[in-house]
Amino acid sequence: MKSAGLGVGLIAAIAALIWLGTGFFIVQEGQQAVITQFGKYKSTVHAGFNWRLPYPIQSHELVFVTQIRSVDVGRDTVIKATGLRESAMLTEDENIVEIKFAVQYRLNDARAWLFESKNPADAVVQAAETAVREVVGKMRMDTALAEERDQIAPRVRALMQTILDRYKVGVEVVGINLQQGGVRPPEQVQAAFDDVLKAGQERERAKNEAQAYANDVVPRAVGSASRLKEEADAYKARIVAQAQGDAQRFSSVLAEYQKAPQVTRDRMYLETMQQIYANVTKVLVDSRQGSNLLYLPLDKIMQTAMQPTAGQEATGSGSASSSAPVVIPPAISNDSRARDTSRTRDRESR
Repeated sequence: MKSAGLGVGLIAAIAALIWLGTGFFIVQEGQQAVITQFGKYKSTVHAGFNWRLPYPIQSHELVFVTQIRSVDVGRDTVIKATGLRESAMLTEDENIVEIKFAVQYRLNDARAWLFESKNPADAVVQAAETAVREVVGKMRMDTALAEERDQIAPRVRALMQTILDRYKVGVEVVGINLQQGGVRPPEQVQAAFDDVLKAGQERERAKNEAQAYANDVVPRAVGSASRLKEEADAYKARIVAQAQGDAQRFSSVLAEYQKAPQVTRDRMYLETMQQIYANVTKVLVDSRQGSNLLYLPLDKIMQTAMQPTAGQEATGSGSASSSAPVVIPPAISNDSRARDTSRTRDRESR
């Protein structure tokens, strides 16, 4: 009997050790284990080698928390009561648009995912539908389809996250991805909407071309205007300076004239004649009597004066003649000379 008791005790001890050994479990990376005691939440453990009290006292459930999950919202199923698809949404201006998108989310609280909601996956879908209907319900149809289409996804994500946090579902919304053709009008008006969309695109293209043309023309016009203004300012400064110089010169001449009128008149006359005859190569002098003209070829006279005489070249003196005789063409008669002489005397007498 004693040996039988020892055998039973040994078997019981071995069975107890085996039973306690069933409490060891391993949590993989990216998982969380939720431990319950008699069906009630006890604790949450992370990745690693863990132990709990064996079943039926405690049990655990592994939950993937880093896995990205996805659910589609906006199906093509037709609702019999309305005759519209589930993806149909009502806008602020009482028009209908159809929206299809995918919600990507992951778990951030394994306990809330298991115990706060009866069906958390359906809760995510319902929260997404609620959020998108509220966002689209505050937008006009044209803005939802074109101008503010890219703002639908971030608004839905923010509102959806607020709803899920309020109900403590333990879900973090990663992103909202609009599917191809995710926001579109109903099929009955699709063709008309395509025409409107093309017209809007043509308008934007024409606007961009006009803006590009303005960016090209306006800077050049501004540059031309600036250049003309600078030229005008320079011309103004030059004219004003020239006028001031002329006025000062006239004032100085006037002062000299008041001191010596005759000398000033003669000097001004000589200076004027010098300026006039400086570039003149031929002079024609009209006589008072007859129709003969006195012709003075100054260019020929200057050339003759500049050429050395033959005698100087023969002697090799190397000095040029300081003056040259004035050559009168043979066509001029003695009478003409006399008339010119008398004309000169008359001028002097005047």
